[in-house]
Amino acid sequence: SLFQQASAPTASHSPGVTFSSSRYWNREESSMPRKYSQSSEAPMKEAKIICLSGKEDSADSALCSGENLPAGASILAIGESIDDFDLELLKEQKPNVLFVSHAKARKPLGTLLQELPSLEWVHSRSAGIGTLYAPGQYYITSPELSSSTVTVTNAKGQFSSTLAEYTMMACSYFAKDLPRLIRQKNEKSWSKYNVEELRGSTLGVVGYGDIGRACAKLAKVYGMRVVALRRNPKLSENDPYCDVAYGNDAESLNRIMSESDYILVSAPLTEETRGLVGPIAFSHTKQNAVFINLGRGPIVDENVLIKTLKSGRLKGAALDVFATEPLPVDSELWDLENVLISP
Repeated sequence: SLFQQASAPTASHSPGVTFSSSRYWNREESSMPRKYSQSSEAPMKEAKIICLSGKEDSADSALCSGENLPAGASILAIGESIDDFDLELLKEQKPNVLFVSHAKARKPLGTLLQELPSLEWVHSRSAGIGTLYAPGQYYITSPELSSSTVTVTNAKGQFSSTLAEYTMMACSYFAKDLPRLIRQKNEKSWSKYNVEELRGSTLGVVGYGDIGRACAKLAKVYGMRVVALRRNPKLSENDPYCDVAYGNDAESLNRIMSESDYILVSAPLTEETRGLVGPIAFSHTKQNAVFINLGRGPIVDENVLIKTLKSGRLKGAALDVFATEPLPVDSELWDLENVLISP
């Protein structure tokens, strides 16, 4: 049941909120099937769920439809803003689970936590729960959440495999000069040219968490050397996917920028990482390196990135996140031929 999966939290990030880590599931390493299957076990507690989600969000349709839910689980309400919920009715129904899947959930989530003391568990569909993208746009962290006694879980590991594959695609995109191949095909031009090997090159990972390590795992298959920046380098001792791990100080960041052929940013957005990759870091970039950002847009100074790309110091960039999303149509990134953009 839902409550069986979220039981026995073991870690705490704030005085009130507990973050469950006792049953962490990684789809890369788990032998469990990917598809959900009904359990024959009786539910420990009824799960009465509120969905803070867009009603038209196809990614949430399986849950929000209310079909094929585990025994003892039911959907009480779905909405994007606090006005979408009948708080008086919900107080009578006593919901105990809040599913969050909305980029601007911070304010309504705070109100729901204050108005509905029956809530026990908040689950975020996102792998990250911190500040999201541009100022004024937040996800779920708030004073109301920090002072609450609810258990909080997230979708850590959900996108690691996909993003690792994207990273290797981006590396190959520039190493093999895929734009040239496409251009030559369109021009019906049979022109041979030299390509680069990924084998023997260095991947520098800024933020060696679940996503960063999944990328390192694939990079090793390609024969790449992996260096990483992480808060606690000792955690990477004897890690088969990481050759060297540095601390998260500025000197170590500059070192990774200077020795990496492919620079991958996969760190979460925090007050410490906002603007982390800025003018000084880019000034240390190895000539002809490729820059890849999978983390959060505001971690990178976008204006400095553009200048570095235009100067020719960077061979190119593959960007999956941006300071403002959707990326404004007047952004110079759209017009740079050496930039791969994914929404």
